[in-house]
Amino acid sequence: MERLALVTGAASGIGRAITERLVADGMRVLAADIDLAGLDAVRTAFGDSVVTSQCDVTSEESVAETCEYASSLGGLDVVVANAGRGAFSAIIDHPLSEWQAILDLCLTGVFLTVKHSAPVTHDGGSIITIASLNATQPSSGMSAYCAAKAGVVMLSKVAAMELGARGIRVNTIAPGLVETAATGAFFMVPGVVEEFVDNTTVGRFAQPSDVANMASFLAGPESTFVSGSLFPVDGGASTKRYPDLPAAFARLASPAE
Repeated sequence: MERLALVTGAASGIGRAITERLVADGMRVLAADIDLAGLDAVRTAFGDSVVTSQCDVTSEESVAETCEYASSLGGLDVVVANAGRGAFSAIIDHPLSEWQAILDLCLTGVFLTVKHSAPVTHDGGSIITIASLNATQPSSGMSAYCAAKAGVVMLSKVAAMELGARGIRVNTIAPGLVETAATGAFFMVPGVVEEFVDNTTVGRFAQPSDVANMASFLAGPESTFVSGSLFPVDGGASTKRYPDLPAAFARLASPAE
């Protein structure tokens, strides 16, 4: 029987790459995203292997509706809670509304995805959450994102404990710098990408396929005794330090004469 995976944030970047890889692995994917045009493009690219659902992961009603749709398709075998974005602001200048928006998307969105997908996930299934290098490595100016992604790691460990009796595994992937539209700002600031690369051990930044490869492992039969774990996909960056983003953005704002 064909397995079904739910991927949130599936319209672009890492989510789209994971969708592509799971399709290649022989799965059918329920691609969920707030971006309708992006979902149309995914459906065009992957045909009958993909069904779509417009979903705002910060809305419990929206997430519940998407998971009800998954149930109507026969239930889930794999869930990838991927939707998220970052923001940059010093804590003392951080607008509360922006702080809350990042936590709503990056942490509460994962909570709602797990809450509503778990009841329609078959026993023995796999839930994969996407955190970040910033779950364990702090960066000045990224307090909301760092806090949210650290929360995803602990939320996932608790979910692994609570869902383990059903044989459902819950694991987290923590990517470093990945080249996507969402990280485009880093590539436009002189020196930032070079600093990211210098602070890996393998000497490069990631492509979305690098993260998708790990998702494929965690979704597949080779990882059936793996749960409650954090998997960095950061080229060894967690062994070094995070780039000095405030200094880089300051140089951009006030270039040397």
